Amino acid sequence: MEVGGGGSNGGLLYHEVQESKLCAVHCVNTVLQGPYFSEFDLAALASDLDSKERQMMLEGESVTEDFLRFDSEESHNVSMDGDFSIQVLQKALEVWDLQVIPLNCPVAEPAQVDPELENAFICHLQDHWFSIRKVNGEWYNFNSLYAAPEHLSRFYLSAYLDSLKGSGWSIFLVRGSFPKDCSISTSEASGFGQWLTPEDAQRITKSCITSQSGTHTTRAPTQPIASSYQPFREERSLSDMENDDLQAAIAASLMDSAPPAFTAENVDVIPPPAPVAVAASLVDSGPPAFTTENVNVVPPAAPAPAASATTVTTDVVPEDKGAK
Repeated sequence: MEVGGGGSNGGLLYHEVQESKLCAVHCVNTVLQGPYFSEFDLAALASDLDSKERQMMLEGESVTEDFLRFDSEESHNVSMDGDFSIQVLQKALEVWDLQVIPLNCPVAEPAQVDPELENAFICHLQDHWFSIRKVNGEWYNFNSLYAAPEHLSRFYLSAYLDSLKGSGWSIFLVRGSFPKDCSISTSEASGFGQWLTPEDAQRITKSCITSQSGTHTTRAPTQPIASSYQPFREERSLSDMENDDLQAAIAASLMDSAPPAFTAENVDVIPPPAPVAVAASLVDSGPPAFTTENVNVVPPAAPAPAASATTVTTDVVPEDKGAK
């Protein structure tokens, strides 16, 4: 038996691709890593649970309206299209001495802090179930809507679980002694399971991403849809998204340290000078004509002030009359 997430099944990964609405069957089997249960096995467990619930309600002295309503309704543990309740999944895993614990319970608090220390999680929203499982020391997303299990890095495991919780998913922790080696072949069981090496799983995942990238647009992570679940990635692998996050962080850091870009919002625009009257004449090759509009007329200089009259005093020599 496998207590931890050590080696099992010769290093192979067991994955089941979605068949009808049997995602609960796929979820249980990928937790156990083998084709241990069929839809008929889970249906039998659901019927047994319905009988026990009906018997508990009949233990009273009188038949109540609640019992009549309960008895008139369809099964509370399996729907007509094959969807099962969490109680059915719990009963199936109890066969292997595994406990299913809501992640928001106090006993599961260590898993909330460090999910890497655990071995398996079950995720549920509306009518879809899938498991996240540690196999051979590595984490994988065994969503049956994927063609192959998708590797989850240790860094992304916690972020992925948080994103699922934020999108309304119910998450359950699975604890106990997990089966180590499965002796049941896929031909003996459901027929929609497959054994893959980690390398094969990675190759199939990349091939699907490449084939889909030309016809689909990338959706935001963890956006579940009522009719079909859109998981953490559709076209890109988680490792690619990790690289994108790192590049975005580096780009943001560079933008903070770089000088501001010159844009119309942060540059003082100096308006051009007002057009002069001779703009039209500049189109011609000849020089502009001299007009009163484009010639700066220099006013004549003011006349110089007249020189002031200077009185010259001369000594008048009297005529010498005796010299005649």
